[in-house]
Amino acid sequence: MAAAPNKDGLSQPPDTKETRKACALQEEPGAVEENGHTAKRFKPDHEEQSKKTPKRKVVLLMAYSGKGYHGMQRNVGSSQFKTIEDELVQALVGAGCIPENHAEEMKKMSFQRCARTDKGVSAAGQVVSLKIWLIDNVVEKINEHLPSHIRILGLKRVTGRFNSKNSCDARTYSYTLPTFAFLHKDHETQEDSFRLSQETLGRVNELLALYKGTHNFHNFTSQKGPWDPSAKRYIMEMHCEPPFQQGGLELAVIKVKGQSFMMHQIRKMIGLVIAVVKGYAPMSVIERSWEEEKVDIPKAPGLGLVLEKVHFEKYNRRFGNDGLHESLDWAEEESKIESFKKEHIYPTIIQTEIQEKSMSTWLTTLPIHDYDASSTQNTGNHKGEAAVQAVSDEEGGSD
Repeated sequence: MAAAPNKDGLSQPPDTKETRKACALQEEPGAVEENGHTAKRFKPDHEEQSKKTPKRKVVLLMAYSGKGYHGMQRNVGSSQFKTIEDELVQALVGAGCIPENHAEEMKKMSFQRCARTDKGVSAAGQVVSLKIWLIDNVVEKINEHLPSHIRILGLKRVTGRFNSKNSCDARTYSYTLPTFAFLHKDHETQEDSFRLSQETLGRVNELLALYKGTHNFHNFTSQKGPWDPSAKRYIMEMHCEPPFQQGGLELAVIKVKGQSFMMHQIRKMIGLVIAVVKGYAPMSVIERSWEEEKVDIPKAPGLGLVLEKVHFEKYNRRFGNDGLHESLDWAEEESKIESFKKEHIYPTIIQTEIQEKSMSTWLTTLPIHDYDASSTQNTGNHKGEAAVQAVSDEEGGSD
């Protein structure tokens, strides 16, 4: 654009409004015409696009097999440990739901997850909230950029201030394990031939029921001390379902529902019950673990842990029937959730257990723990911790 002369006959810069219009489309070199000159291609500016298409607050229902990933939460700037969110963010950019700069600064899209699942932990009902451009066939396009073991199963609009973590009332997890984990240490039986009796199942459920209510779970994580008020957690339900056979193994599923869980809490709750049922620890150790003194608690393998469902009862009561928003109960997606578990989660748990024998290996470490140790007695018990660490690495997330 030619510069206009001023009253003194000197040239002056063009009008700034015209400059902004001219810059709305940016030249992108790269293609070469036949005559050797560089062709000019234009790409839309993200700021202009966002003005034309405002982002909307939504929640995504996710299911994934966690094997091979270092948990759910993304570590921006670190490519060494791949997470589920790394895959999700790349898919959102590839599908055209968010601009590339949002991938590096996730707070720009108000991203939040319900739960930070640990290394190797899977999910059938994870929920994340974020702001995206609601393009046509958005779920299908996101899934096109995801591996088959990570799926978006549903999408719903939510209120602008919705936060999936803070709005979540409770979380339900399942833990699938081979039933030979409950075989008493004094009984010699081949693992693949062991069958869980009704008597032992009743004993397991008797112990699991002790966890219900509010307790100080500082001994069930490495992150909290006995005086930390956040170590108190409320457990609504915990039980073991009847066993079933699949892939040559007899399996059982433990379900636990609570307001929230600390890192490794569920795996240590289950690990301690297994130690009691097998005869390595007295029943009294469970209630003693809620007291101030340090208790040495074994941590069960992460392989069988699955985030089953997240609950939004308060949000649903307030907004689920207001005529503008949908209830976050995902009843219509139940068939998709079950299909994903049967295709990707359960086979991975079973095949990995058969090949790597993570439960069998972990069970050999139970005698190393000192279940009677106090905080002063077990300070030198590093041998047991090292042995357990060898079969179950620290995950760096929360259950």
